[in-house]
Amino acid sequence: MTAPKVLVTGARGFVGEALVFRLLLDKKISPVAAVRGPTRLQGLCQVVAFDLADAQSLPDLSNVSVVVHAAARVHVMNETANDALAEFRKVNVEGTLRLARHAAVSGVRRFIYISSIKVNGERTALGHPFKAQDVPAPLDPYGLSKHEAEEALKELSASTGMEVVIIRPPLVYGPGVKANFLSLLRWMQRGVPLPLGAINNRRSLVAIGNLIDLIVVCIDHPAASGNTFLVSDGEDLSTTQLLRRLGAALGTKACLLSVPAWLLNLVITVSGKRAIVSRLCDSLQVDISKNNEILGWTPPVKVDRAMRQTAGHFLER
Repeated sequence: MTAPKVLVTGARGFVGEALVFRLLLDKKISPVAAVRGPTRLQGLCQVVAFDLADAQSLPDLSNVSVVVHAAARVHVMNETANDALAEFRKVNVEGTLRLARHAAVSGVRRFIYISSIKVNGERTALGHPFKAQDVPAPLDPYGLSKHEAEEALKELSASTGMEVVIIRPPLVYGPGVKANFLSLLRWMQRGVPLPLGAINNRRSLVAIGNLIDLIVVCIDHPAASGNTFLVSDGEDLSTTQLLRRLGAALGTKACLLSVPAWLLNLVITVSGKRAIVSRLCDSLQVDISKNNEILGWTPPVKVDRAMRQTAGHFLER
């Protein structure tokens, strides 16, 4: 019997590539990697060219039963576009809907959309996590574009019958992570003193292994259809706890200065870096109980193990 085909967009990216490798290991599904350039997946599975931003670029979906759409114009800290929302819409909304319509016409059974927790909002009150059924409250252009894409996919599902599943991850980390998390690893390894020893917030993160595991479950679980899922490691950490546990994973002691959160907030806000304050001091928690209730899913990878894997890869490289 031929293994069902699953096309993964953004297969050169952090999430997409990890998903393809997981599917190759499982051997129950035949992954098709949709990429915008050279990839180390070449020769390991079927690879097709795909550029989400190009209106003329549509992948061959012959015999593909599920599309996992991880490609996107991602959130950036220093946006340079004159109209950022228009740029995000062009790729994340119009490009996504163009692909989804192509999938529906091609007979794809299920479309899994990797969205963002930013659809829910930017922060939560301590102890009051976001839930999948909350009214969306995106605040920045990236979050708005992700929300608009979700709504467009739901409408397409209603008119075509193609099943849609939405997954909203918070910050994703793991071996090979880049951006802010990589900067944290570098600072910790170098012993840079950080004024983050007294932050009593709570933030949900998700290890790449846990996110990929949920996606794999959603590929064929009948109850996933039509649902939106939030995802995390199931253990929320303060910024201070995160850094201490990262230090332990790296084999070093975190050099943290106990600067009161209100003072840190004041200093950074005055410097015009409010977004940095939010990531360091605010809480952002998610409730993943729905995943267990509907899918029987709980995160298989514990936080400390995920951090050791992340730190080990960083030290090797």
